[in-house]
Amino acid sequence: MVYRSPILNVMTAAAHKAARGLVRDLGELEHLQVSKKGPADYVSKADRRAEAILRTELKKARPSYGLLMEESGVVEGSDISNRWVVDPLDGTTNFLHGIPHFAISIALERDGDPFAGVIYAPVHDEMYVAEKGAGAYLNGRRLRVSARKSVDEALFATGIPFCGLPDHDLFLRQLQGVMAVSAGVRRFGSAALDLAYVAAGRYDGYWENGLNPWDVAAGIVLVREAGGFVTDLAGGRRMLSGGGILAANSALHPQLQRLIGGSGESGKAEPEPA
Repeated sequence: MVYRSPILNVMTAAAHKAARGLVRDLGELEHLQVSKKGPADYVSKADRRAEAILRTELKKARPSYGLLMEESGVVEGSDISNRWVVDPLDGTTNFLHGIPHFAISIALERDGDPFAGVIYAPVHDEMYVAEKGAGAYLNGRRLRVSARKSVDEALFATGIPFCGLPDHDLFLRQLQGVMAVSAGVRRFGSAALDLAYVAAGRYDGYWENGLNPWDVAAGIVLVREAGGFVTDLAGGRRMLSGGGILAANSALHPQLQRLIGGSGESGKAEPEPA
């Protein structure tokens, strides 16, 4: 039995509790109330209910911690060092179409940097956990990023901007550069699970533009603790502040960055080690 710290126990328990409602709602989609936040951007009663459960459970366990939640926004805490960063349903579009590829993502941010992460895919009962310095695990099994070094053998993941979002032309240029020389590119619709799959060695690398902190914070910890490199698209540290994200092993990271033509401002030129 792999030791799990008290903080990860809090996070996994909250994820399990919120997941029960999501699985139930997935089977009753025709009765689910859905509202529109923007073009092709939806929020459902399932999102809000899961977020309320997560907020209650996390605040009960650590009442002084702040929160950053996708639907509720910022909740200030008296502890200025620690903050939960939560996406109650990453992959909402998949969920609303009955596609069973979505997850709950919970990260603990400590002094501005992701410190612990949990990503739970309830339909497949896959619990990804990681804590700084303690490794990354899937249902108790230690994770390591892929060892592939050649792009022509590598399978990459990305996210495609939908209607209402900018940078369609930028994405098409990036995609053209990668798909011309790689073993393939996948778009499954959940940034959190894309990062978890990189940590598990299922994908060899992943990149995406224009994400929010709750999309990537937990996955950053997972990839780092699985031995991978995570940066913004320019090779810096702006993953949580709009710089996009690029994750891979040490051999493929610089190659993938060159292929997509890393963009955005950066204060650091080299990948950040795990």
